[in-house]
Amino acid sequence: MISVEQAESMILSLVHPFDADRNREVLELPDATGRVLAGSIASALDFPHWDNSAMDGYAVRYADVQACSAESPVTLEIIETIPAGYQPQQTVLAGQAARILTGSVMPDGADTIVIQEETQREGNLVTILAAPQPNAFVRRRAAFYQAGSPLLSSGLRLQAPEIAVLAAAQCAQVPVYRQPRVAILSTGDELVSIDQPLQPGDIVDSNQYALASLVAQAGAIPLRLGVVRDEPEALKQAIANALDRADMVLSSGGVSVGDYDYVEDILAALGGTIHIRAVAVKPGKPLTVATFASTLTPSHPHTPPPLLYFGLPGNPVSALVTFWRFVEPALRKLSGLPEPTWKPTFVRAKTRVALRSDGKRESYLWGQLHLVDGLYEFNLAGGSHSSGNLINLAGASGLAIVPIGQTHISSGDSIQVMSIGSALSKAF
Repeated sequence: MISVEQAESMILSLVHPFDADRNREVLELPDATGRVLAGSIASALDFPHWDNSAMDGYAVRYADVQACSAESPVTLEIIETIPAGYQPQQTVLAGQAARILTGSVMPDGADTIVIQEETQREGNLVTILAAPQPNAFVRRRAAFYQAGSPLLSSGLRLQAPEIAVLAAAQCAQVPVYRQPRVAILSTGDELVSIDQPLQPGDIVDSNQYALASLVAQAGAIPLRLGVVRDEPEALKQAIANALDRADMVLSSGGVSVGDYDYVEDILAALGGTIHIRAVAVKPGKPLTVATFASTLTPSHPHTPPPLLYFGLPGNPVSALVTFWRFVEPALRKLSGLPEPTWKPTFVRAKTRVALRSDGKRESYLWGQLHLVDGLYEFNLAGGSHSSGNLINLAGASGLAIVPIGQTHISSGDSIQVMSIGSALSKAF
């Protein structure tokens, strides 16, 4: 049994990120939300595209107004009005000004904006009542971005701000990494589908739906392959089929030491190399991680990277916790995201209640993570923290960590909490 840190390090070392050339596709910009950029983007446009005004007011020559004040104002002739989207027709000369609106192109000759609140207008004359700073409220061409330089970097997940930047840069199509395909299967004679009536001893296969949801939230494509009975040959065929269809395989159940736990033997029989069999984590101890050599095909001129297999525990909370802690980081790396974003997000928080553990394994206790007056607080979910109790996991946003060797953490103490769900946004 290895530590959580050893397992994380080993798993990430086994993941080979998608290749930006062989694992890319080009999408129309509206279809690219949430996808990972596969190549840096540059634009032929400067931002701003031209010198423009940041305020409504008057475009003037600083030399004409630098000494004015309410007691000693300066009156200028208005030679033109420049609305947004209009190309100025006049050059501002000494003693002149142009009426200008926010975002409008600066006229030749002007170098400063006087905001309208500091002026008085009568007809075609404007009186300046206060001296502005030089170049006040002028946004210079290329001040935000210079054409030809990197605009967005490869590995960036495209959300609304990035989509806006690409639209402004007139990038109608963008290269993105293809989405990883993740096969999901559940093992166990006791499992039934969501639409089957329950018989005594039956358990609904919630793992299939939970893991598919988590895979989709991670930006990958879930392939739900259903329930496989505890029969070695059927399980072998199901796993072989999953390996042929996916970039990563997740199974739940069958990785413990019970009489019907066949997964490890089947993985070995299919040519897999088993790297992890158990991790000192609670819940989630029986975690199997294996790799398989990918099949060489004409579309892969070079040897493709190995395929990663995760045999997750069957208990529903254990399956989710091991996904959050170990599988999601692997998916992040595989999908082309940069290294700082692979690992989970941890924060320091004050626990509102006492936390307990047996101290034998690194324990994860679920509950709600709140930001209160700029500081995080953690409140333990009520009810049993059994790995089979899925009910009180609903609404959880954080996993409080009780380190190995520690059996009690007092209320009010500072703890480490791993955020889950949408508790914290990751910087991509």
